[in-house]
Amino acid sequence: MVDVIDHKRNGSALTKAEIEFFVKGVTDGSMPDYQTSALLMAIYFNGMENDEQAELAMQMLKSGDQLDLSDIPGIKVDKHSTGGVGDKTSLPLAPMIAALGIPIPMISGRGLGHTGGTLDKLEAIPGFNVELSEAQFKQQVKDINLAIVGATGNIAPADKKIYALRDVTDTVDSIPLIAGSIMSKKIASGTDALVLDVKTGSGAFMKDEDDARDLAKALVGIGQSVGMNCMAVISDMNQPLGRMIGNALEIQETISILKGEGPDDITDLVLTLGSQMVVLAKKADTLETARHMLEGVVADGSALESFRQMVIAQGGNGDVCDDPTIMPQAKYKVELPAQTSGVVAKMTADEIGIAAMLLGGGRQTKDDKLDYAVGLELHKKVGDPVQAGESLLTIYANREELADIKELLYANIEIAAEAKPIKLIHEIIR
Repeated sequence: MVDVIDHKRNGSALTKAEIEFFVKGVTDGSMPDYQTSALLMAIYFNGMENDEQAELAMQMLKSGDQLDLSDIPGIKVDKHSTGGVGDKTSLPLAPMIAALGIPIPMISGRGLGHTGGTLDKLEAIPGFNVELSEAQFKQQVKDINLAIVGATGNIAPADKKIYALRDVTDTVDSIPLIAGSIMSKKIASGTDALVLDVKTGSGAFMKDEDDARDLAKALVGIGQSVGMNCMAVISDMNQPLGRMIGNALEIQETISILKGEGPDDITDLVLTLGSQMVVLAKKADTLETARHMLEGVVADGSALESFRQMVIAQGGNGDVCDDPTIMPQAKYKVELPAQTSGVVAKMTADEIGIAAMLLGGGRQTKDDKLDYAVGLELHKKVGDPVQAGESLLTIYANREELADIKELLYANIEIAAEAKPIKLIHEIIR
């Protein structure tokens, strides 16, 4: 292992045999943490070539179980986001895709810190179960084209061990390691096509757009190297997405989107990502046609019905589609008034996400218990005019004392004479 560390430390590309040796040692426990950490730091500083990145993903994939979805008819598509604040995109997107007869077996994750998790949001619905067996998962996709669950079986166990060490050795934001982690799990999930939503901006993993582009290219390259039909959209996360931040609140906004009543920004992102998925599934020849098809399943109610079917199939109360108040509700609703007049010029996404987390809507550690009811509802976004005293947002809380939350929010919402417009879709990577 010292030779492997030496090769990477000195800038050499690791061979397939060296990467296989490393991942096997991590998986079976024969590799000491200090040597794993040393190699992770060498990769952080010296990077990896395209072939190395692909090989790392494949070896982590081979370290555990792989789902075989070949008995589910049709081209199976999935979507992955690198995470952000108010990013509930998967929740309206998946039922819209399923309503078009496209199978969408989605394995999602939980939130940590300022980034919300799809599974946590779904669990705000009374009774919703994200822990299905592999057989239940596959049968549900066959029956209604859609299931959103936590990881089944033992997918990419090497990645879990490596990620734990990345977290404590400050190597989390290494593009080859991020790419290998994401793609090992997505390839193991057994889908045929994948659309990646790579975020950039203050609330994103990749705050710099060049880094986001490099990550998107790495992800797409790994997917294509194993024959997966794969592309990426680089989208903005300099302000929260949509209007709602918080678990039950984001389910409420999901239902609004599925009724055609959602905010413009997240609706546009959902349709942009969804159009790519419909084309990859070969249900439409052009993105324009695909977008019209998605708008059609919203207009005729079949997308919302698809969401309801999933909720009921996974043990949840389908009445949530008609009455979101059956989810946990906050005891206090407190307005945050603007202190000056002007135009909203900046809303620092990660800090606003931290405010929602401090209310109890997110986890500071993986063992924290969530309060599904709390969060924020934004009434103003960047570029919106505001008068002094007008509400910028509503704080949904289960505690009366909110001075710390208000201070954090005021420090991260800037009002000025003018605002630079935010471009939602930055680039498409194929």
